[in-house]
Amino acid sequence: MYNQPSFIKDDPVCIPHRFSKKQDIEIAGLFAAVFAWGNRTTIINKSTELMQFMENAPYDFCLHHTEKELKRIIAFKHRTFNTTDLLYFIEFLKYHYTHNKSLETAFTRHGHTAEMMLTGFHQYFFSLEHIPERTKKHIATPERRSSCKRLNMFLRWMVRQDDKGVDFGIWKKISPAELICPIDVHVARVAKRLNLLTRKQTDWQASVELTNYLRTLDKDDPVKYDFALFGLGVMEKF
Repeated sequence: MYNQPSFIKDDPVCIPHRFSKKQDIEIAGLFAAVFAWGNRTTIINKSTELMQFMENAPYDFCLHHTEKELKRIIAFKHRTFNTTDLLYFIEFLKYHYTHNKSLETAFTRHGHTAEMMLTGFHQYFFSLEHIPERTKKHIATPERRSSCKRLNMFLRWMVRQDDKGVDFGIWKKISPAELICPIDVHVARVAKRLNLLTRKQTDWQASVELTNYLRTLDKDDPVKYDFALFGLGVMEKF
C-alpha cells in the first residue's frame, strides 16, 4: 500500500529522486535523511532549500565550491542543524569524494553488519581535524545506544532495490538482509501493538529486536516492512 511511487512525493525520499547521478543521489539522500525529524513537509522544504543553495548539483558543489559560494549558505538552518554543522558536512563530503567514488565505502570500511557499518561511519565522519562538538549529535551511532533511525532509513534508500521504485538499490556491497528497520516513536508504537516489539525504550536494542522479528517473515529483505509500520503509525495513526 505504501511501497509504491505515489509514496515518494510526500516523503523526504523525494529529494534524492530529483537526481540521476549516483553521487548527487547519495548526498541529497544523506541530507534529507539527517533532516528527517518533525514535519515531513518542512523536511522536504528545507532539503529543497539546501539543494537550491548548491545549485541542484550537490556533488559538484561539495567538491568544487568557492569561499564565495560557501558564504551564500551561511543563512541555512533547519531546527538544530545550523551553519557550523553544514560546513563540517561539506568538508567531510569533499574529503571523502576526493578519495572515493561513492559514499558506500564510508559505511563498508569497518565491516558489513549494520552495527559495524554505522559505528564505523560515525568514527570516520568525525575523523577530520577541528570537529565541531555540536555536530556530533547529527550523526547517530549504536555506541551511544541510538536507534540510528535516520541513518537506517538512508541505508534502506541506498541498498534496497524492489520493483516499486521508492528505494534506489544503487549500493551493491551491502546486503538488504543486513539492514536494520528504522524505528521512531510511531513505528515503535505500531510494533508494540502488533506484538512485534517488547522493549520499552526506542533505542538501538529496540531496532535490533524489531528487525530480528521481521527477519522471521523475510530473512532476505526484513526492512521492506518499514513501509507498512511507518504508514500505520504516521498516516493511519494506528
